[in-house]
Amino acid sequence: MIDLDILRKSDYILCFGQFLANTNEQIVEAINEAKKSNNAEVIYMHAVDSLALKDFYTQFIKYEAGSEEGISSLLLDTFVKNTSEKVQAYIDDLDIGYISAESSAGEEEFEEAFEKSLGKTNKTILVGEDIFSHKRVDNILKILSAIEKYSDLKLLSSMPIDTQDENIEEVEELLPFNGTVVYSYLDSSKDSNIVYASASFSRIAKVEDKANIKLTSNEGEVLKKLIVDDTLQSTIAICATNKKGSDFLSCGYIYKPVKIERLEE
Repeated sequence: MIDLDILRKSDYILCFGQFLANTNEQIVEAINEAKKSNNAEVIYMHAVDSLALKDFYTQFIKYEAGSEEGISSLLLDTFVKNTSEKVQAYIDDLDIGYISAESSAGEEEFEEAFEKSLGKTNKTILVGEDIFSHKRVDNILKILSAIEKYSDLKLLSSMPIDTQDENIEEVEELLPFNGTVVYSYLDSSKDSNIVYASASFSRIAKVEDKANIKLTSNEGEVLKKLIVDDTLQSTIAICATNKKGSDFLSCGYIYKPVKIERLEE
């Protein structure tokens, strides 16, 4: 369970890998309280953009699905200035240009996020559920732990992050997620039979609003209904899951490349 009091007391909050559009209302309320009470800067980092959050964050950093390990290393390079020889050697070896290009997150965006942190005294990185589904989660947590150890940012998560291991591995090749991709997030209050998509996603998938669809991947298949949501600004569709393991979308990494087939009525 995330300690919401820490969020409420923060004056700089970096949300990484936690989808917050029309879900996780308690987290959103706590962050909004921090904005009101502490004039908190909110840096929202995610692969899915939504107009529903445009008044929520002070900066949005959009990255490619699957690139969370690269994004973690960019945060390390940005926020850690004095560190151990081992971690510094890792930072010096980072190919920042490659990581930035492949994750579609500009170096200048991280510089802006760092500048927003100056003068702030209670700085928090909210580490979201997405991170723990990534196949490189162990290395990502090593990177994030180094950020907490060697900067003034504190980690906050629903799961324990306690690693002193500084044997950080090289960032694995960042491969693109081609085609149609669905992001699955856990929310027991939402209708798990609906895939919400932007108009551009609908055009790419060649499926109209309110169509019944079949999603297929090498992990399985499932029937859903597609609803076009004008607040979504991403070519990634979203689908709530009420329980982990209920279908292939809710198993493993939360971004799924899928084939979409329109079903006849």
